[in-house]
Amino acid sequence: MSEFLYCLYDLDGTLTESAPGITRCVQYALEGLGIHEPDLAKLETFVGPPLGDEFRRRYHLSDAQCLFAIDRYRERYRETGIFECTLYPGIRELLSAQAAAGQHLAVASSKPEAFVRQICEHFSIAQYFSEICGAPMDEEKQGTGGKTSKELVVERALQGLGVLSDPERKARTAMVGDRCFDVQGALSNGVIPVGVTYGYGTRKELEQAGCTRIAEDAGALGRILLF
Repeated sequence: MSEFLYCLYDLDGTLTESAPGITRCVQYALEGLGIHEPDLAKLETFVGPPLGDEFRRRYHLSDAQCLFAIDRYRERYRETGIFECTLYPGIRELLSAQAAAGQHLAVASSKPEAFVRQICEHFSIAQYFSEICGAPMDEEKQGTGGKTSKELVVERALQGLGVLSDPERKARTAMVGDRCFDVQGALSNGVIPVGVTYGYGTRKELEQAGCTRIAEDAGALGRILLF
């Protein structure tokens, strides 16, 4: 019997390899500001954190420039970039095995929720999740009131699963992700972080954030979550 009864998943870099779509949309957004970045690999830091945070951190954009960049990003993303991604090998089989084992699953992503649902439905994995949670579409423009996007979305997913106010259930809940933001979102909500290195973060990043359970592929992830 697994120690985990509940499991939350990040989307980008954990369920889906989404860098091609995200980086091309960031490139398109930057072009609108006269910033030319031909190397898409340099834009992979945009996979995971909220768009607004990364535009400010990487390019020191003003608030007005940041809003413009987000709108331009989404202009391309909603039409093309959203489907420039693939499921990681073994993910569909892992989700099926977890559901068969009686685990309750949810998605907790910093991506706008409408996009998260659309992607899960596109890859026919929505059926495995009791809750599909993402950020409000206008969160980057309005802010999060002190908490990070990931903290808030994990909180919402836990609430939807009926786990938020139950310490015993939280002790049997994993939050799976590839970046430090996922680890921080898990720890701030009192659940167990499980890291993956096949996405866009590194083992060092995950360990420094406080993650001790780390998998290099879906097979290893299944051994952590199911056995």
